[in-house]
Amino acid sequence: MTEPFIRHVQLLGFEKRFSPSQHYVYMFMVKWQDLTEKLVYRKYTDIYEFHKALKEMFPIESGDINKEHRTIPHLPAPKWFDGLRSTENRQVTLADYFSSLLNLPPKISRCPHVLNFFKVRPDDVNPAASNNGRKPETFLLKTDNTKKNVSDITGPIVLQSYRAIADYEKNSKTELALKTDDVVDVVEKKENGWWFCQMKNKRGWVPAAYLEPLDSPDESEEQDPNYEGELHVTTQEYTGDLEDELSVQEGETIEVIHKLLDGWWVVRRGSKTGYFPAMYLQKSGDAPTADGSQKKGLPPRRKTISSANSIHKQKRKEISQETYRRNSKKYLKKRQSSTDVLKSTTIEEQNEDENKAKAQPAIPPRPSKELILDKCSEHTKNKIQTVN
Repeated sequence: MTEPFIRHVQLLGFEKRFSPSQHYVYMFMVKWQDLTEKLVYRKYTDIYEFHKALKEMFPIESGDINKEHRTIPHLPAPKWFDGLRSTENRQVTLADYFSSLLNLPPKISRCPHVLNFFKVRPDDVNPAASNNGRKPETFLLKTDNTKKNVSDITGPIVLQSYRAIADYEKNSKTELALKTDDVVDVVEKKENGWWFCQMKNKRGWVPAAYLEPLDSPDESEEQDPNYEGELHVTTQEYTGDLEDELSVQEGETIEVIHKLLDGWWVVRRGSKTGYFPAMYLQKSGDAPTADGSQKKGLPPRRKTISSANSIHKQKRKEISQETYRRNSKKYLKKRQSSTDVLKSTTIEEQNEDENKAKAQPAIPPRPSKELILDKCSEHTKNKIQTVN
């Protein structure tokens, strides 16, 4: 059995909490050796105490014996009072610190002290509820790694609230069970249709199809169809269960024309369109990715939830496959027409180039000595005779 170790630690942001008193905790997504991901929360004071203990365990690598031998990264001491600004400013420092720490030799990066620090604790799953009912304020760090400054920090974030349209029984410990009318706050929306939610003191993954916005039946974040299409490669074979789904073999290249939030995208293969699970798609040219939600099964489609009960009188807007096919055919016809015009223009340009090449005058043959002499003046002829 493989010994546990941490592959990656990603800083997601931080929360401002109000129980037992106002304080801040940083949010980390920890990816373990089996590709499972766990969300943990740590105070900066806890992180600094962890850092001090690590230095004591490895005095050589911490530079206590010789500063030139230090490999353990530095970490500033906590301030006597932590406010919003200081909590924000530390995020880049913390991200760099843990990135450097996990790149150290295994005797440090995989030691029990490091592993135990990132194990899920009871208060990670069930944080203390505020006595005055105030919700934690969440500040998320943008995932654009090309920028490293505090202006990339969003916040405060009021998490979006959604209502459960049916009972949902969880299938693993990482999921969140729901009852109809339960209201959850969505922390993260994965494109594959699994959303990470929190409800009171519980957190876990929920299929997006079981959730609806509170203010409208439609998703404000839902994109419009893009009939130009975006090339993706299928990472797994899928055989459609419903008539409007597309069956595709593994390794085929298809075009995504509509990305829907429930994780079932509308794709095009040739002139055919249909629904296909986003979980089995990878953008053409991108490297494979793996996260905690990828290890789950396919999320259900909303139309398969027989007990769905919406609070909205108006139905959700939904485009039929007939409309997708009709608009897709129009686009393909237009694209083919543009391609034909381009080919025709290219052929004409090639013909023009060939004709120009043919129209160039040929180089005349060199005249003979007698002919040149015959064309010369008498003065020139006399000079030539003199030289000879």
